[in-house]
Amino acid sequence: MALSDADVQKQINHMMAFIEQEANEKAEEIDAKAEEEFNIEKGRLVQQQRLKIMEYYEKKEKQVELQKKIQSSNMLNQARLKVLKVREDHVRNVLDEARKRLGEVTRDISRYREILKLLIVQGLCQLTENHVTIRVRQVDLPLVESLLDSVQNAYKQITKKDVTIKVDQDNFLPSDSCGGVDLFAAKGRIKVSNTLETRLELIAQQLIPDIRSALFGCNPNRKFID
Repeated sequence: MALSDADVQKQINHMMAFIEQEANEKAEEIDAKAEEEFNIEKGRLVQQQRLKIMEYYEKKEKQVELQKKIQSSNMLNQARLKVLKVREDHVRNVLDEARKRLGEVTRDISRYREILKLLIVQGLCQLTENHVTIRVRQVDLPLVESLLDSVQNAYKQITKKDVTIKVDQDNFLPSDSCGGVDLFAAKGRIKVSNTLETRLELIAQQLIPDIRSALFGCNPNRKFID
């Protein structure tokens, strides 16, 4: 039985509706899948950028923290240096005050006479030369000349040797010297300085740790005490 034009048209419309429905469903499926893939990719990119931002700020934070540590360390070192400088200046002031008081030693003639004798004998024992020239302050010249015999005798008792001592009459210790003596041998090539300033400097170098302890207390970082 042949189909009428109406039946054919009806079937065509039905097929077109089915195809359209299939197309719509497929389109919706594609849209859903595309939306899902978009959201996944968007999430991946957001997470990737988020991690980059976190890494950037973590790096910046570490840099800031490092700069703070460096700055703190520099400030601490500068503070320590300032403290050390103030302490060293204070120690130096103590030593300068001691030097100023050296001049008081020469006011007691009998005491200074004995000190001069000991300084000369000590210098002779260091040189152990047969001929020695000594240089003193011009003001001490008469006092030193009066000591020569006793100095030679003291030296001979110690070393069992004789020594010829010449007092330099042309050259003297500086006028601002506190006193003492310089000794020369081998035509001036060998020198022993036994001035009061030299002796003070030598003693000061040995006593500086004790001076620091007396002024500022014991150093908590010092592990060994001689």
